[in-house]
Amino acid sequence: MANIKQQIKRNKTNEKSRLRNHAFKSSTKTAIKAVEKAVASGDKDQALSSLPLAHKKLDQGQAKGVFHKNFVARHKSYLANLINGLN
Repeated sequence: MANIKQQIKRNKTNEKSRLRNHAFKSSTKTAIKAVEKAVASGDKDQALSSLPLAHKKLDQGQAKGVFHKNFVARHKSYLANLINGLN
């Protein structure tokens, strides 16, 4: 445990940030899984309606610094390829 006042404050803010990032990552994974589930069932309309939310979550994560830009690009490409494979 830190005994320096500023480090104690920093530990508190780091913990808050960690929890916020964890919740955001979880909601992003849920959005991605919704698209994957729709593709697995062969429902292209449902997949196309779930895709914008997944893209939005990924873009927000990049803007907030939760995700790296290559991570976001890779996942957006992956989801697009899944949906294009339904034709």
